[in-house]
Amino acid sequence: MKQLPFIAVEGPIGVGKTSLSKKLASYLNLHLLREIVEENPFLGKFYDDIDEWSFQTEMFFLCNRYKQLEDIEKKFLKYGNSVIADYHISKNMIFAKRTLPEQQFNKYAQIYHILTDDMPKPNMMIYIDASLETLLNRIHLRGREVERNIQPAYLEQLSQDYQVFMDEFEKMNPDIPVIRINGDKIDFVKHQRDLEWIIDQVKEYINKGEVIL
Repeated sequence: MKQLPFIAVEGPIGVGKTSLSKKLASYLNLHLLREIVEENPFLGKFYDDIDEWSFQTEMFFLCNRYKQLEDIEKKFLKYGNSVIADYHISKNMIFAKRTLPEQQFNKYAQIYHILTDDMPKPNMMIYIDASLETLLNRIHLRGREVERNIQPAYLEQLSQDYQVFMDEFEKMNPDIPVIRINGDKIDFVKHQRDLEWIIDQVKEYINKGEVIL
């Protein structure tokens, strides 16, 4: 039996990570860790010109997520308090592999491992996936200014990258529970029964003793 109080919600842009994290945080009495997105001063430029602004964008995200994890460890995890995050720190490598040229990626990867190797990583994963149509629709509905120029081809490739990442993640981390959610069929925002199904899945692992909150 392990005490694993750190849950992450992951999936491609627009799939509903923050919405689900907020609902689970409220229902299960977890501290909510939200990633910094719109505060990234390079993000709008990145979507306009990925090649030009990818390194600056990824480094900003990495440094801020590192700081968030450091604070979470000191203030919550250290004392056994449960946390749910709307991202997993490994997402940095998903994006960096896709957007950075080889030389920059090699430098970035070195910095990533230096910063994160001794940082706490989530030990339960909720992964939401959805079709390109669903992702584009949700991005449009939330209306973030920085996301207005996201290209469908980039988003589709990112979704494929996430699929590869999650398959590898489960193979390399067989001890970490992963709950997969089809975002085309399950709408936890509109339908309470869908949210309750997800909550039941999380509680099932808790009851098994695989995760103790």
